[in-house]
Amino acid sequence: MPEVTPGDGGDGRGGTGNGVQIDLISGARMEGLTGMEKIRLILDGVREGNIVVLEEGLSPDEESKLIEVTMTEISPDEFNGIEIETYPQSGSSNQGFIGRLIGKESAKKLTVIGPANQIETLHKDENLISALVSRK
Repeated sequence: MPEVTPGDGGDGRGGTGNGVQIDLISGARMEGLTGMEKIRLILDGVREGNIVVLEEGLSPDEESKLIEVTMTEISPDEFNGIEIETYPQSGSSNQGFIGRLIGKESAKKLTVIGPANQIETLHKDENLISALVSRK
């Protein structure tokens, strides 16, 4: 099966035309990466104008580091930063009794990340993230 590379809309012309590219990244893809490799994968996609959706989200430490690295890369002409929204997946409440007792947070959560100038959160609750996505 051919692989679609970033910037290739699958039509051989390159680019995504007038659409918005959404990168859906599985937990299996993220599993073998270090924290900084995850952050680079996310930020590289967002800097290209893509919306990145993580099946299993990031740990609280990784999310903090993502925000920290993003802040260092913001520049007025090139990169405005990110918008990030996360909510737990329904299966995340099935963690063990000990994990719940000590307050261990599960990384099983869906996370949506996009360029701050292209994505606006309209509504968020424990079951729904509603966002308006625009092209530059």
